[in-house]
Amino acid sequence: MIKHIFKHCPVFAFKKTVLSGCLIFLAGCSTNPATGEQQFTALMSPHQEQKVGAQEHQKILEEYGLYQDQGLQTFLQDVGQRVSRDTERPDVRYSFYLLDSSMVNAFALPGGYIYMTRGLLALANSEAEVASVLAHETGHITARHSAERYSRGVITMLGAAILSTAVGDDTVNDALGLGSDLYMKSYSRGQENEADMLGIRYLSRAGYDPRAMTSFLQSLQADTALESRIAGERADGLAAYMSTHPATQERVTRTAAEVAKFPPAGKLERESYLQRIAGMTYGESAGQGFVRGRTFYHTDLGFQFTVPEGFRLINRPLQVIGISDAGALIVFDFLPNPDGLHTKTYVQSVLLKDRPVPVEPIEINGMSGTTTSFKGSAKGRSLIIRLIVLPWGRDRMARFQIAYPPDYSAAGVRALQSSTYSFKTMNAADRKRIKPFRISIVRAGPGDTVANMAGRMPFDEFQQERFRVLNAMRADEQVIPGRLYKIVAE
Repeated sequence: MIKHIFKHCPVFAFKKTVLSGCLIFLAGCSTNPATGEQQFTALMSPHQEQKVGAQEHQKILEEYGLYQDQGLQTFLQDVGQRVSRDTERPDVRYSFYLLDSSMVNAFALPGGYIYMTRGLLALANSEAEVASVLAHETGHITARHSAERYSRGVITMLGAAILSTAVGDDTVNDALGLGSDLYMKSYSRGQENEADMLGIRYLSRAGYDPRAMTSFLQSLQADTALESRIAGERADGLAAYMSTHPATQERVTRTAAEVAKFPPAGKLERESYLQRIAGMTYGESAGQGFVRGRTFYHTDLGFQFTVPEGFRLINRPLQVIGISDAGALIVFDFLPNPDGLHTKTYVQSVLLKDRPVPVEPIEINGMSGTTTSFKGSAKGRSLIIRLIVLPWGRDRMARFQIAYPPDYSAAGVRALQSSTYSFKTMNAADRKRIKPFRISIVRAGPGDTVANMAGRMPFDEFQQERFRVLNAMRADEQVIPGRLYKIVAE
């Protein structure tokens, strides 16, 4: 065991300070009641887990917000309580929250806080699949993966600090230092496997069909591949859930083998689940703004703008990003202006930090603002950066940041300028006209096909592919008359 411990501290084997650290590691090893495995969690006690979770819970709610549907919130709580009722950690008080986000995501905080997005609810096709995700997240908590990561991370930082002192190089700290958000980082492959195995166990105990774990992982794979195709990127990492919980084929195969050990009996609750999510917001909500083609609308705040042809829009919580294959970039966001500064003063003193860069006034649809341009670089590429700032209310500024290569075409630069000049307020009729998409549940008729059902959805591309992924249908699978299906409706 001593030999094993020193594998973690080879550089410091002869240093008394680190020997003490290694002994802490040894003393902190304990057997987890859920996994039966030894783990090092000494530096985050169960009490600290609860405290950290409570603190971060408020930040999560501020960033995402709860989805305003009490029926679905209660449903998620009920399903979560079923799968967490019979775990190896009865000391944990589990709570479950549905977040107002279109991302396909679910995650857990220390102390029993578990979150799921409405984007994930839209992808799921049964109550059992929802339960499988909540059971998986419960597994991360019962296995104390956050405490394990945190404790090992602190030891890593301790080692970095000592190494930095020994070699006189502060960059070692930068290389090995771990931030305070360690518990939110990706899990290791071993931790993911443990959470899957525990989740299957909890699913079975709660009376759900454990095969739902595998079927939902397959839906995640299909969803990520489609989102990557839509975005024109490689099929390995757009969905938030997939980035922290990668549904690799190896993982799908492993869960299928584990599921085979359990009785196949158990409830799926497909039709009742689909009827439950009928009318749920799909994609972006009014509070987040809507991407419709090349135009971004924010009906709550009352503005819109359009990006040039060849750009695609990405709506993030704090900014809207337009990306062009030709190397140009548009970023829109809001900035605080608590002192009520004029845009010229704001640009010069707050954004440019009084650097000697010339600024000039700009008028956009009745709004008087300030603009400037300067040379910059990103990832070794030279860029021209154009900054446009407009007043928005008494204490905020609307900002466009536009970047393009020096050899960008004159027509391309004019198109970027027109995008800025498209920024305008929305009138009452426009704000009423632009509404969020919704999940609609329809029962297939005798003559229905994938093509005609997918054709009802408000998308210009990948209609059939979206329909198949949304309903967990294989490429060769056909619509079954009398069966319920999800479609996206305006």
